[in-house]
Amino acid sequence: MSFFSNFSSDHCPGTISGNPLNGLCEKVCIQAEKIFDAGIIQTRLENYAVVPENPVPAAPTYPLTFVSARSVASEGTVSNVNVERQPEGNCARIQATVSIPIEIVYLDANGVEGKATSSITLNEDVLMYVPSASVMPFTVTSVASCVSPEGTFDAATGTFSISACVTCILKVAMQVELLVPSYGYCAIPPAQEYSQEVCSGFFELPLYPQGRACSKK
Repeated sequence: MSFFSNFSSDHCPGTISGNPLNGLCEKVCIQAEKIFDAGIIQTRLENYAVVPENPVPAAPTYPLTFVSARSVASEGTVSNVNVERQPEGNCARIQATVSIPIEIVYLDANGVEGKATSSITLNEDVLMYVPSASVMPFTVTSVASCVSPEGTFDAATGTFSISACVTCILKVAMQVELLVPSYGYCAIPPAQEYSQEVCSGFFELPLYPQGRACSKK
């Protein structure tokens, strides 16, 4: 059993049936990250130079042949943040540098596959909502992902020149304490032991989750 293995209980997460007010028993203070605003930036980089670092195995035989590259973390490192509040409302011009760590896969001159680390840097300049001044500061964070299927190695400079598809989500966030309605503590069911028979139920699942269509106004 688990939360989502046909375990029916009023104290487990899942779809609400009936009156959602039934079972509410208290107001709970939780610490969470509140997202005040978020925006997505998608771009394609051409002939972007990256310097391979920390090769594995060490000391590859040059020249190298590019295979692929992709991001290795879901978060980008945000630095050089400059927030310029606008005269009206709570909008602000946000300038920031986002660094995305990547892993490069290559073949050396002997045909041995190797990996190296590097990073892609984006300079963003966007308009976003920011909360009014308070004791608790907000931060600018990012979720980033990139993939590069094409690239070449420049033996003269020891760098790769790659083409990359990059997605970056900038967020204006703050750690806050929220008061939310609660049904009480979760009931934790025992974990279900894995067996081959589990797949029969999995194969019977619909391709997509069932849900109600949005009503048109």
